[in-house]
Amino acid sequence: MTRQQIMNLLSWILLIGVMFYFAYAKGWILADFESVSPKQAQTLLANDKDVFLLDVRTPEEFAEEHIEGATLISLDTLNTSIGKLQEVKKKKIIVYCKSGMRSVAASRILANNGFVPLNLEGGINEWKNEGLSVTR
Repeated sequence: MTRQQIMNLLSWILLIGVMFYFAYAKGWILADFESVSPKQAQTLLANDKDVFLLDVRTPEEFAEEHIEGATLISLDTLNTSIGKLQEVKKKKIIVYCKSGMRSVAASRILANNGFVPLNLEGGINEWKNEGLSVTR
């Protein structure tokens, strides 16, 4: 192989790796949990008593705005705060953040600890884009 062919091959491997990481981080691949649209989440929250809403953003983001009825446990503290959620272990947990990346990480943590997380696609940004209300 020539130097140019090796560089091309390495470029393709890097590109595929970046694409794989992005798809994994967004929860599109290798996810052991489901994702729901904002409209599906709203319907679940309105019609199902066995749903818990979890915001995994920072306290500052939560204070600025959040979805009504949400409980805040930031992603940074989720592993050490998992015990706070034992009372809702049998419920579906709708998990959201700002854009859907941190909530994917949180959903993986919850699923690994026996919970049933539902990742809110697009986070609170998509929730607002759909015209749904937030508490300020």
